[in-house]
Amino acid sequence: MYRVWNFVTNYSLLLIIGAVIALFWANTDPESYHHFVDFELIHDFIIGHAHYDANGIVEYRSLTLHYLVNDVLMAFFFAIAAKEVWEAVILKNGSLRGKKAATPLFATAGGMIGPIAVYLGLAAFLGSDTYEAVKNGWAIPTATDIAFSYLVGRMVFGAGHPAVRFLLLLAIADDAAGLIILAIFYPSGELAPMWLLLSVFSAIGVYLLFNWLPRRMDKGNQLRPKSTWVREKLSFWPYLVAGCLSWFGFQESGLHPALGLLPIVPTLPHADRAFGIFAEAEQYLTDLLNHCEHLLKHPVEIVLFFFGLLNAGVEFSAIAAPTWLVLLGLIVGKPVGVLLFGWIAAGPMKLGLPQGMRTVDLFVIGCVAAIGFTVSLFIASVAFEPGSVQDAAKMGALLSFFAAILSIVAGKLARVQKQHG
Repeated sequence: MYRVWNFVTNYSLLLIIGAVIALFWANTDPESYHHFVDFELIHDFIIGHAHYDANGIVEYRSLTLHYLVNDVLMAFFFAIAAKEVWEAVILKNGSLRGKKAATPLFATAGGMIGPIAVYLGLAAFLGSDTYEAVKNGWAIPTATDIAFSYLVGRMVFGAGHPAVRFLLLLAIADDAAGLIILAIFYPSGELAPMWLLLSVFSAIGVYLLFNWLPRRMDKGNQLRPKSTWVREKLSFWPYLVAGCLSWFGFQESGLHPALGLLPIVPTLPHADRAFGIFAEAEQYLTDLLNHCEHLLKHPVEIVLFFFGLLNAGVEFSAIAAPTWLVLLGLIVGKPVGVLLFGWIAAGPMKLGLPQGMRTVDLFVIGCVAAIGFTVSLFIASVAFEPGSVQDAAKMGALLSFFAAILSIVAGKLARVQKQHG
């Protein structure tokens, strides 16, 4: 039913390879590794890390390899994530539409509140100095890595178990919330909201001129000549131009530019129904939104390799309090939060669970969802300035892979009956 293994190997295998190389490199020759990460491509450029003068005004920008990957190229990764969220919310049969998504959405809220409570609570327990040093990383343990969590979920529950679909809905909603958190709580510089008008007008303009107008002109004509001409002759190029303008607007506004393509994603012509993330049928869809995802597939694989290479290079000696705060936030806060909020939704609120699911399955789902990795690693890189705290927090995100072992053990203890299908 799902092409999950293809998705994991395509989008995550190179990421893992990059992370492993980075760990080895950073622990054998840290000086050359950090020189590579901070390598300056262009000293004074229109995009890049901002360097401020004494008055707090941007004096110039330097484009480094790290900025190119994390702030520019990762925008395509987040665009793909946004595409899945957008389809799940807006399209007919979308997985986040209607009552069927209610309990997973409540469980998602618990899966974010739980980690935040554990992270900040333990930080406060360790003392005011530790709390002040790490408090900005509260969002790191809220993330769920869709691909890895889904793969482990299938191992624990079996492909046909309703808990797997529940987990998928939770992970998609978690990604959507993560994007919002990044945009609101982790700006990349001084906020200049007026620049967001460039993003807004780019999105509105490309939608009206290249989506709405051709369909309007084709009204009543089943051959749809105008829409077909735009689709065949112009393809994705107008949206790419709009995306560049939107990205630049995000950079100048102070919001994280890696989110700069998000306003453009909903403007692309899309299919009239959703088949669901990992659905085999999606590879045969010819709408422009899915066509763009197909085009981005291989480039994003390479981007994720370099993302792992440039962000996972942490020395093992960096393990410290932030490491355990992130890790415990994930492996304790996630399962407890998902179980508690899922139970409230299914029981007292009478929203129910999918047929074939038990309340205890919610805890196991929370253990699976505790695999943060990709997005947790990204948030750690923007939550803290480069240094010991950031490195320690990144190590916590990397160690969240142990949640896979925890999930398998929890599944055995909960006597999960695998359902293959």
